[in-house]
Amino acid sequence: MSIITLVFCGALLVSYVQAQGQSLDEMLDQFGGSQGSQGQNQQGQSGTGETARDPLDCTCVPYYQCQNGTVIQNGVGLIDIRIKEGPCESYLDVCCQAPIKDPVEPPPPVRNGNCGARHPEGVGFRITGDNDNESQFGEFPWMVAILREETLGDNPEKLNVYKCGGSLIHQQMVLTAAHCVYAAQDGLKIRAGEWDTQTKNEVLPHQDRNVINVFIHPDYHSGALYNDVALLLLDKPVALADNVDVVCLPEQDQVFDHSRCFASGWGKDVFGKEGRYQVILKKVELPVVPRDTCINSLRQTRLGNYFELHESFICAGGEQGKDTCKGDGGSPLVCPSPNDQLRYQQAGIVAWGIGCGENNTPGVYANVAKLRSWIDTQMNANNLGTDSYNIHTRPV
Repeated sequence: MSIITLVFCGALLVSYVQAQGQSLDEMLDQFGGSQGSQGQNQQGQSGTGETARDPLDCTCVPYYQCQNGTVIQNGVGLIDIRIKEGPCESYLDVCCQAPIKDPVEPPPPVRNGNCGARHPEGVGFRITGDNDNESQFGEFPWMVAILREETLGDNPEKLNVYKCGGSLIHQQMVLTAAHCVYAAQDGLKIRAGEWDTQTKNEVLPHQDRNVINVFIHPDYHSGALYNDVALLLLDKPVALADNVDVVCLPEQDQVFDHSRCFASGWGKDVFGKEGRYQVILKKVELPVVPRDTCINSLRQTRLGNYFELHESFICAGGEQGKDTCKGDGGSPLVCPSPNDQLRYQQAGIVAWGIGCGENNTPGVYANVAKLRSWIDTQMNANNLGTDSYNIHTRPV
């Protein structure tokens, strides 16, 4: 099976689909993982007189269904995402001589009932070979992909086109950037729990929901991207799971200067036509840059000496080669809570930047702490409340 890189939008999307002779749904929903064939049965005699089994006499099954012929009970595996050899097409499958007919799937970590719970060791298994900033499966359970149903050319079939990233702040509400959804608000849907866009063999499935209403900040400026925040109301709540959960939000005007934070997304690895969109959800660790330092850095770019950073923005990054990029718009920047380093609050929403990780220039994010009061107002107006993302009140 050929490996198909997920193509996200625009002319690149159209040309690639036409060249491959496939529909975008096939591309978006073709997640590898086809089962391998069973090897030829060969028998021989071992030194003990017992029948020896040919090591190629095996069937490809999900990794948790087989370990030396027995079911893995502890839910922990080591998957090397760089391994491409062997009889199984998916790196989440293993070739098993004695697959279990009624396997017991590995139990996921026990959820603590709190928002902002990151899983740095993954859920169900832990990948190795992650030398390109790949996240673990379920590491950022609040991460969602925002899709839009569109038709291309004369093809009447509706296709799911990737638009932006977003984050779950409630089982029925997604936080994203206004610039992602401002121009086209119909036909939107979200996908929660996604990780590797080329396989459906993850331990826990993704969940799709339709967007029934879009709320954009009334002071959003589409040119300068001031107040770049939007909320997406879903047609029904997602089911909370270890790969689908909500993130905490900061208090109004909370400051994260110098915090080491994480941004995640499926966006490009570098800026420009040489950049490639990502298959596995990526992460990058970034420091939040104080406002004055950020303004000085941005003034060294084409923005010029008189550039002023609007108060609805914060900055993060400024480290060579480490930045969010095109396609990451709307994705969350999350920082550990000052009072609980194991729980994460969303400090920013990916908004804009000058290139991607170039010349030590920080990226610019919508400042969630500055926009918290508007978010709360919308949540209360839709009878959803604020407890889901309030780090002080969400019940354990």
